[in-house]
Amino acid sequence: MGKVIPDLKVFLLLIFLSLVILFLDTINLLNLPKKLMFYITNPVSFGIYNTSRNVSRQFYFVFQARFAAQENKALKEQIGKLLSENAELRKKIGEVSAMLSQEKHLDPNTYNLLPVRPIGLSRYLKIDQGSEAGIKVGQAVVSEDNFIGKVVSVSPSAANIQLLTDPDFKVAAFSQNKEGRAKGVLAGRFGTDLILDKILHEEKIATGDLVYSEGLEEFLPRGLVLGKVTEVMERENEVFKQAKVTHVFDIRDLELVFVILE
Repeated sequence: MGKVIPDLKVFLLLIFLSLVILFLDTINLLNLPKKLMFYITNPVSFGIYNTSRNVSRQFYFVFQARFAAQENKALKEQIGKLLSENAELRKKIGEVSAMLSQEKHLDPNTYNLLPVRPIGLSRYLKIDQGSEAGIKVGQAVVSEDNFIGKVVSVSPSAANIQLLTDPDFKVAAFSQNKEGRAKGVLAGRFGTDLILDKILHEEKIATGDLVYSEGLEEFLPRGLVLGKVTEVMERENEVFKQAKVTHVFDIRDLELVFVILE
């Protein structure tokens, strides 16, 4: 029980010291020690305040940077999605436009046309439809009134198209201008060029003339555009003359081509 009640002497001493300090402060004798303590503790307090403020700023910056990074990531994802949707929409618009344009050149009531997408180009043009869609070897492939090539191999879901520029491809053709027409055989050369061969010297042909299909082949309608004459080559001692021919379009730009099923 003696330990619970503080020692009376200590208690009285503390009261006395408190009264002395209060008296000294009342008569302003503690101003100098108080100022001294202020000068000692003030820099410490200011340092603690600055430190806490800088720490707060750092935490705020880290929070804001993390929030900005998350927001930037979300915006990038939204932009990517919008770009993807825009590309898909433009692709569909291009396909619809190609189909409408195709109907103006080849009557769908006369020809059964199957729209297909090019999915690869090497020696052959690969398309995304095959025998499951009714495609067979030997069928012609067109774009508007331009002849692209013919089907040479078919799988259930794809097919390969032999292009006009293929060295093994030959087709009866003619050119037309105001002075007349010239007949010949159009053949691929080196996989890039076309040559209209077997043209009689007296037949009229000139640079810029369009070259058309004769339609002698069973698979190929007459009057499809095969290309445009870029140069006429004549030799006096030769029985025939030749003409260099180029495509009027770039196959790599085609979004949609059409297989003539019937």
